[in-house]
Amino acid sequence: MSDDCLFCKIIAGDVPGDMVLETDRVVAFRDIAPKAPVHVLVVPRTHVANVAQAAREVPDELAEMAQVAQRVADAECGGQFRLIFNTGSRAGQSVFHVHGHVIGGGELEWNPA
Repeated sequence: MSDDCLFCKIIAGDVPGDMVLETDRVVAFRDIAPKAPVHVLVVPRTHVANVAQAAREVPDELAEMAQVAQRVADAECGGQFRLIFNTGSRAGQSVFHVHGHVIGGGELEWNPA
């Protein structure tokens, strides 16, 4: 846990979050600024900065994040979803605790530009 990390505070219950699913190692809660009908963040309880660090240091938790993402998508958007990880501020990461964005619900457009 990191004392100054928003997601660590949500995980600890010190900051409210709209929890969707919790396991021993992973939590999922709704994004406060959704970009799609379903926009849920999947976060490991262990504080690591990004997906590359998670792959190196907590690969089992990273795998469980993907499993939780599928469970959320199964319950909320017919099992079809995008799982997006932003790594670095220029890539859009604003909280430096690894998290996957489960995006779904309806027809999603793709605009990589």
